[in-house]
Amino acid sequence: MTPTPRLRFAPSPTGHLHIGGARTALFNWAYARRMGGKFLLRIEDTDRERSRPEYERSILEGLRWMGIDWDEGPDVGGPLGPYRQSERYERYKAAAEELLATGAAYLCFCSAERLDALRAERTQAHENPAYDGKCRTLDPADSLRRRAAGEPAVLRFRVPAGQTRLDDWIRGEVVFDNKEVEDWVMVRSSGDPIYNFVVVIDDIDMAITHVLRGEEHLTNTPKQVLLYQAFARTPPLFAHLPLMLGKDKKKLSKRTGDTSLQDYRDKGYPPEAVLNFLALQGWALDDKTTVFSLAQLVERFDPHHVSPSGSIFDPEKFLWMAGEYIRHDTLERVAERCAPFVVAAGLATHAELDARRDWYRAAVAAEKERIRLYSELPARIAYLFAKDAELVYQDDAMAAAKKHAERVATLTAYLEWLAPRLEPLEAAAVRDATKAWVKERALAMPALFQPLRCALTGAAGGVDLFEAMRLLGAERVRARLELALRRLAE
Repeated sequence: MTPTPRLRFAPSPTGHLHIGGARTALFNWAYARRMGGKFLLRIEDTDRERSRPEYERSILEGLRWMGIDWDEGPDVGGPLGPYRQSERYERYKAAAEELLATGAAYLCFCSAERLDALRAERTQAHENPAYDGKCRTLDPADSLRRRAAGEPAVLRFRVPAGQTRLDDWIRGEVVFDNKEVEDWVMVRSSGDPIYNFVVVIDDIDMAITHVLRGEEHLTNTPKQVLLYQAFARTPPLFAHLPLMLGKDKKKLSKRTGDTSLQDYRDKGYPPEAVLNFLALQGWALDDKTTVFSLAQLVERFDPHHVSPSGSIFDPEKFLWMAGEYIRHDTLERVAERCAPFVVAAGLATHAELDARRDWYRAAVAAEKERIRLYSELPARIAYLFAKDAELVYQDDAMAAAKKHAERVATLTAYLEWLAPRLEPLEAAAVRDATKAWVKERALAMPALFQPLRCALTGAAGGVDLFEAMRLLGAERVRARLELALRRLAE
């Protein structure tokens, strides 16, 4: 009987969750959900100096923000915990002693100075700088006595002769020559275990059946497969995901998208767009669909269909996709998600936005089709919150307005005509009447609209002018036009 699939994501809390790690979590989660399996979260915090509780919180919050949940983990518990490596040291110690007793591992007493000299000598001779196995043939009983006497020693894995074969779900059969794999250190002389050792112990104890992880871990795989064999356990099924590359087909840099998930959250990307875009990094729903839901991903995701070649992380496409999600989302949710950015920009408090909820939603509606990120809204609606006398005229708006020699006369006449139509202000009606007014006076539309936009919003482009009037209200429209008559005359 095929066991229930059990997949895991095991981040290290030494920093915020990287965008590549977020993709790894997503693919593991999607496959577990599709197959009716379990998805585990495990915290790999054996790096005691760099691991921080605040980074762990950031990782968990980031995953939940994306919509990823887990069945077992450090915060939700589970039958096969603990789910933090720092809480599993006794288990690692017992596993190390087991390997030492069976001869699959041995104690190495070589000093750091000897190992440095060996690496330098072999590197200079253009040879593999791997450990030479000096302590491999020491008498086990004598080694134990030396360790008991306090002599520093590391625990090394005894790599057997032959080859290690791996059937990777993405790359097919991968063969490693064991002579290229050194007798690697599993436990330092301090007693601290290292990654390639503890990850196997954890995956065995937590009954992990599938491991989907980044291509950079492929070189670790022979060590881990050999360790499974030393414990007489069947390795999980492996799938090594392709690297995420910039548009220049080189490793991601800060310029091309190499950053943390939190950075994209702070920039105002919709979480649904992040999920969708990350799913496209090496996989596709079909040959024509770009925008798809989380439910569609879960229904269709199969690691066998992930491309082995590097995926291209296109920031422009990512930004476009973010805008698509905002445009097709509900006004209520867009307004809710924009609100923290409006508050952070100092335009209003949450209480003030709540008190003017309908007005605020109307302001969002006026810009919803134009913004690509939630963080873009504050700059676009700042004119609504500015004091009339302090509205900043942007240079390009001022230049456009001042191209028209009769700007002051035109605005004066328009204000006189507009005044009785301001209350109540029906945007569509005023728009149509204004166009007729311009036509009657044989004016070019920019002769009115460019000075008018500068006067009301301070910008050269953007929101529909008559929607801006409605949002500003009659009193403020009148005040801004009167102020503009003086400011644009200078």
